[in-house]
Amino acid sequence: MRKADEQGFREFAAANAASLRRTAYLFCGDWHTAEDLMQSSLMKMYVAWKRIKDLDNLIAYARKVLLRTWLDEKRRPWRRAEQRDGELPDAADATVDPDTTSAKLWARELVHTALLQVPPRQRAVLVLRYFEDLSVAEVAVAMGCTEGTVKSQTARGLATLRTIVEKLDNSSGRVAS
Repeated sequence: MRKADEQGFREFAAANAASLRRTAYLFCGDWHTAEDLMQSSLMKMYVAWKRIKDLDNLIAYARKVLLRTWLDEKRRPWRRAEQRDGELPDAADATVDPDTTSAKLWARELVHTALLQVPPRQRAVLVLRYFEDLSVAEVAVAMGCTEGTVKSQTARGLATLRTIVEKLDNSSGRVAS
């Protein structure tokens, strides 16, 4: 790779690695796996950089590569057998009311736990639509499907998420505010 191309890739990777890692975490629910997914996606883009560097929307292409990498990883047999029971660390903010902070952390954890139980394609649509704030058309391009599929997967994903959240909320015995 030429020095100019390599420098262009390095700048792209440095500017977008954190965003890709966050998106990968929302897909998989594990920071270590998210880091691996982000690195694998960037490696794939590095190999193809000569062909893709002139694309209009490189970040959209990167999200698509990340999504495909995650879906491929989900299909691997050893991933199906792995159980993740780790707890997410909560960072305390002394300037915020403890009752409010507790409720927000509880709600965030509830939604995150429920999101991890949503089927992979529905989860991908929900993450791209509501966490990455992409349009239906942009999600369709990223996932390689029609806009109608994105809409139906969104509706099904939201219904599934709602059901799971209600079930988890009822089992926790906590009253939502």
